[in-house]
Amino acid sequence: MQLIDWLIVAAYFVASAAVGVYYTKRAGSNIQEFFLSGRNLPWWLAGTSMVATTFAADTPLAVTELVAKNGIAGNWIWWNFVFGGMLTVFFFSRLWRRAGIMTDVEFVELRYSGKAAAFLRGFRSLYLGIFMNCVIMGWVNLAMASILEGMFGIPRDQVLLYVALALVLTAVYSALSGLWGVAVTDAFQFVLAMTGTIILAFVVLGLPQIGGISGMTEKLPQWTLQLLPTVGGEGPSASVGGALAMTVAAFLAFVGIQWWSAWYPGAEPGGGGYIAQRMMSAKDEKHSLFATLWFTVAHYCIRPWPWILVGLATLILYPDLGPAEKRLGYVYAMRDYLPAGLKGMLVASFFAAYMSTIATQLNWGTSYVINDFYKRFIRPQAEEKNLVFVSRVTTLVVMVCSVVLTLILDTISGAWAFIIEAGAGLGLVLILRWFWWRVNAWSEITAMVTPLFVYAVIKAQGIEFPVSLFYIVGVTTLAWLAVTFLTRPTETETLKNFYRRVHPGGIGWGPMKELLPEIQGDSGYARLFVDWLAGIVLVYAMLFGIGKLILGDLSSGPLFVVVGLAAAGLLYWDLSRRGFKKLVE
Repeated sequence: MQLIDWLIVAAYFVASAAVGVYYTKRAGSNIQEFFLSGRNLPWWLAGTSMVATTFAADTPLAVTELVAKNGIAGNWIWWNFVFGGMLTVFFFSRLWRRAGIMTDVEFVELRYSGKAAAFLRGFRSLYLGIFMNCVIMGWVNLAMASILEGMFGIPRDQVLLYVALALVLTAVYSALSGLWGVAVTDAFQFVLAMTGTIILAFVVLGLPQIGGISGMTEKLPQWTLQLLPTVGGEGPSASVGGALAMTVAAFLAFVGIQWWSAWYPGAEPGGGGYIAQRMMSAKDEKHSLFATLWFTVAHYCIRPWPWILVGLATLILYPDLGPAEKRLGYVYAMRDYLPAGLKGMLVASFFAAYMSTIATQLNWGTSYVINDFYKRFIRPQAEEKNLVFVSRVTTLVVMVCSVVLTLILDTISGAWAFIIEAGAGLGLVLILRWFWWRVNAWSEITAMVTPLFVYAVIKAQGIEFPVSLFYIVGVTTLAWLAVTFLTRPTETETLKNFYRRVHPGGIGWGPMKELLPEIQGDSGYARLFVDWLAGIVLVYAMLFGIGKLILGDLSSGPLFVVVGLAAAGLLYWDLSRRGFKKLVE
């Protein structure tokens, strides 16, 4: 790193802090502004903020590791979430905005009634807002520490100090500016982060050792360039090298079960967490839908290929990296081949990716603590100024908690695989609670608890992920359905109020339709289903088409792009004709 590099990094930090200061007064007016930007975000800003949040510091490293171990097809570990993402776009984004709530945890008492609903809301506010949120930030902190350690070769304890300083700056501007500052800095940080990754891809591909796209494809084994996993055989081939391979059962678990059944932070079936927060902060339900559509397309079609290209190049540049080091190939390429100036820009882009994720986690987690615990159970009559003040203090407290948890997480492994399995089966409840009046608070509580017991049993039997999903989802579904019919339904008045506000459609709300004939529920679900399919085709066709064109396949690449554009045209035609209901705040 030369002087110019450090100046670029310093300029980035100054710019991020300036945005926070600029939005301080606006965020301080009330908690609607602090947590939801006054429900006035345009679709492009809300959607870009979602994309920036999912672009964490470790994302390029994770993709590099997937590609280095299993080729391009290794990305199907996360590409399978397209199905659920598009479901959120067309079936849930409008409903979230229409609900007029501040957090997705608040939805619990909008939809359910009684002490069980109050308990569920309070528990989820602290569990998600503090514990789970700090676990996520802890892993992001560790990823940023690994990047700096690999880049500069300095000891881990010193690296964690630098990460802590970046975390403090992020917490300060998040506490000052609320979601407006977070969203605007997200957009700036996303552009910077993407620019940096694209530049690195061009630099690496231009190296004599690589020889451009054609040289790279000639030097690499054919399995690394496969876009689809191999289905059939004994199981994953990651341990011996080769394209991602999985059994038929494993493939069906990924493509047919995981995306709708499992709760996972940032990819909840039906939307949730910071994704729901952005949908609820949009100007109206039309902006909410388009924000989520833009996020889903950008998340899968725009971001991955610069990372994938660098990941492929690291197989040539660093052929001797061990399994645990493959993810750091991305950092080593930055360290070894970027000239002065560009190196500083890449370091700044990684800080941008890191801080955009942390800022959102702080604001989102704090919204749970304040709106769903402090305001709901501690001080229901608190004034807005008090709520904003406590929100800012809580943001800093959550930041401190994440630092403490970072030091603990350094010794934990396999946490994310456990999270997926421990949340398997909950997803169906999160979906059906919008469309079936009989789902109640006990249904959701049962679906949260049951997977933990099933997980313990099947692990004792040696059943591993993802085949374990068949067992966990099956037992959990039977359990929560049984509890649903054995317990009392939600109070009729609560259901009527929910139906009046959200007016969901479908046969699942038959009793409410009879009680409230004057309320017109949603219709046109056949069109929504077609839109969902078109959205899936759009994402996969453009993802594969762009990849094939980049890799020099001029025969099938243009065909995929044409199919993707046709799907986009169908969506544009249908959405331009679709009416959006007026919101009742």
